[in-house]
Amino acid sequence: MLDPVRLFTLCEVAEQGSITAAAAALGYTTSAVSQQIGKLENEAGQPLVERHARGVVLTEAGHSLVRHTKRILVELEAAEAELAEIRGLRAGVLSIGTFPTAGSSLLPLVVKEFKTRHPGVEVKVVSGRFAQLVDSLRRRETELSLLWDYEWNRVDDPTLTYHHLMNDPTVLLLSARHRLADRDSIRITELRDESWVVRADDHPAAKTLEKLCQQGGFMPRTSVFAHDYGEVQAMVGVELGVAIAPRLAVLNLRPDVRSIPLATRSPQRRILVAHLAERRLSPAAQEAIAVCAAAARPLAESFEAT
Repeated sequence: MLDPVRLFTLCEVAEQGSITAAAAALGYTTSAVSQQIGKLENEAGQPLVERHARGVVLTEAGHSLVRHTKRILVELEAAEAELAEIRGLRAGVLSIGTFPTAGSSLLPLVVKEFKTRHPGVEVKVVSGRFAQLVDSLRRRETELSLLWDYEWNRVDDPTLTYHHLMNDPTVLLLSARHRLADRDSIRITELRDESWVVRADDHPAAKTLEKLCQQGGFMPRTSVFAHDYGEVQAMVGVELGVAIAPRLAVLNLRPDVRSIPLATRSPQRRILVAHLAERRLSPAAQEAIAVCAAAARPLAESFEAT
């Protein structure tokens, strides 16, 4: 294996035309440079320079090594320039994980602002369920991920670091023609006799509804199992039942659906941005965390005001 430092020393000798001049340029002694060239010739298995009274001349093998080494130096300079661009957020890639309701509400605000500030950084988004998002972080497929939890099921993974962005309250969804549709708030006990549109597949919203109804002293009667919040709204709109949803999930309401706060304390999920605790974050990821917090702030304030 050819020693890179000795190769760079050979380049300097070729540039300066003598071992003495190369030593002065490099800040070494003439003896040290001569020893480096001798060791490199041993590694190469043949002479690389011919010594003359006025300096040195490269052999054919010496010219070959200098030519290849200069190519390496060009690549190293390019690498340094690219690192500077990444450090200055003028290049690079940022991969973010998200879950659907954040991906259709909070994350677009984050991506828009981030790309306005740093158009040279490519943003990649991966959407999935909670376990998939955490797995993507561990596999380093994503650097950051939006996550959520409820107070009865807090995430507590020591391998992750969490930043709390905002609280997302639970709201009631009723048809615009429902008898309570004009109310400013509704108690859960007033919906005891209603049919419910419930999220299917053990979705967290189903657990939230169960806890709410238990507080009201009844069990919900299910009329529809829906697979996304668009379907939930559609079924509520045609009066197949009432429903609950996180506020972020229903920022864009259908005209035939009303979103009404609960009169009692609403279950809230925390919206978090997470990353591997052991991972040293890129400048882009550090900036994205700040952008996430800034984008979440007005949403949180508007939720608290209603």
